[in-house]
Amino acid sequence: MSPIELLDLVLLALLLTCAIGIARLKDLAACAILFSAYSFILCLVWAHRGAPDVAMTEAAVGAGITTVLFLTVISRVGRREK
Repeated sequence: MSPIELLDLVLLALLLTCAIGIARLKDLAACAILFSAYSFILCLVWAHRGAPDVAMTEAAVGAGITTVLFLTVISRVGRREK
Protein backbone atom coordinates (compact mmCIF):
# COMPACT_ATOMS: atom_id res chain seq x y z
CA MET A 1 0.00 0.00 0.00
CA SER A 2 1.40 3.35 -1.01
CA PRO A 3 1.68 6.27 1.42
CA ILE A 4 -0.98 8.17 -0.55
CA GLU A 5 -3.47 5.32 -0.15
CA LEU A 6 -2.62 5.12 3.53
CA LEU A 7 -3.30 8.84 3.95
CA ASP A 8 -6.63 8.40 2.16
CA LEU A 9 -7.61 5.60 4.55
CA VAL A 10 -6.57 7.56 7.63
CA LEU A 11 -8.55 10.63 6.52
CA LEU A 12 -11.59 8.47 5.73
CA ALA A 13 -11.37 6.79 9.14
CA LEU A 14 -11.17 10.19 10.84
CA LEU A 15 -14.18 11.45 8.87
CA LEU A 16 -16.23 8.38 9.82
CA THR A 17 -15.21 8.71 13.46
CA CYS A 18 -16.26 12.35 13.54
CA ALA A 19 -19.57 11.61 11.81
CA ILE A 20 -20.43 8.82 14.23
CA GLY A 21 -19.43 10.99 17.17
CA ILE A 22 -21.63 13.84 15.97
CA ALA A 23 -24.59 11.50 15.63
CA ARG A 24 -24.12 9.97 19.10
CA LEU A 25 -23.30 12.99 21.27
CA LYS A 26 -26.00 14.67 23.35
CA ASP A 27 -23.97 17.82 24.10
CA LEU A 28 -24.68 20.30 21.31
CA ALA A 29 -21.53 22.37 21.92
CA ALA A 30 -19.39 19.24 21.64
CA CYS A 31 -21.24 18.37 18.42
CA ALA A 32 -20.48 21.80 16.98
CA ILE A 33 -16.80 21.48 17.83
CA LEU A 34 -16.66 17.95 16.42
CA PHE A 35 -18.39 19.22 13.28
CA SER A 36 -15.64 21.82 13.00
CA ALA A 37 -13.05 19.04 13.18
CA TYR A 38 -14.99 17.13 10.52
CA SER A 39 -14.90 20.19 8.25
CA PHE A 40 -11.19 20.64 8.85
CA ILE A 41 -10.49 17.00 7.95
CA LEU A 42 -12.62 17.39 4.85
CA CYS A 43 -10.53 20.45 4.01
CA LEU A 44 -7.44 18.23 4.19
CA VAL A 45 -9.12 15.71 1.88
CA TRP A 46 -9.85 18.41 -0.72
CA ALA A 47 -6.30 19.75 -0.50
CA HIS A 48 -4.88 16.23 -0.83
CA ARG A 49 -7.08 15.63 -3.87
CA GLY A 50 -5.71 18.73 -5.61
CA ALA A 51 -8.59 21.15 -5.14
CA PRO A 52 -7.10 23.99 -3.08
CA ASP A 53 -9.93 26.39 -3.90
CA VAL A 54 -12.53 23.98 -2.53
CA ALA A 55 -10.29 23.26 0.47
CA MET A 56 -10.01 26.95 1.34
CA THR A 57 -13.77 27.42 0.98
CA GLU A 58 -14.41 24.41 3.23
CA ALA A 59 -11.99 25.79 5.81
CA ALA A 60 -13.53 29.25 5.78
CA VAL A 61 -17.19 28.28 5.66
CA GLY A 62 -17.32 24.80 7.18
CA ALA A 63 -14.76 25.07 9.94
CA GLY A 64 -14.99 28.82 10.46
CA ILE A 65 -18.25 30.63 9.95
CA THR A 66 -20.57 27.66 10.46
CA THR A 67 -18.95 26.77 13.78
CA VAL A 68 -19.31 30.32 15.04
CA LEU A 69 -22.96 30.38 14.01
CA PHE A 70 -23.65 26.99 15.64
CA LEU A 71 -22.03 28.06 18.91
CA THR A 72 -23.95 31.35 18.88
CA VAL A 73 -27.26 29.55 18.44
CA ILE A 74 -26.38 26.97 21.08
CA SER A 75 -25.60 29.72 23.57
CA ARG A 76 -29.15 31.04 23.05
CA VAL A 77 -31.12 27.77 23.08
CA GLY A 78 -29.20 25.65 25.58
CA ARG A 79 -26.34 23.24 25.47
CA ARG A 80 -27.93 19.88 26.20
CA GLU A 81 -30.40 17.98 24.06
CA LYS A 82 -33.55 17.03 25.98
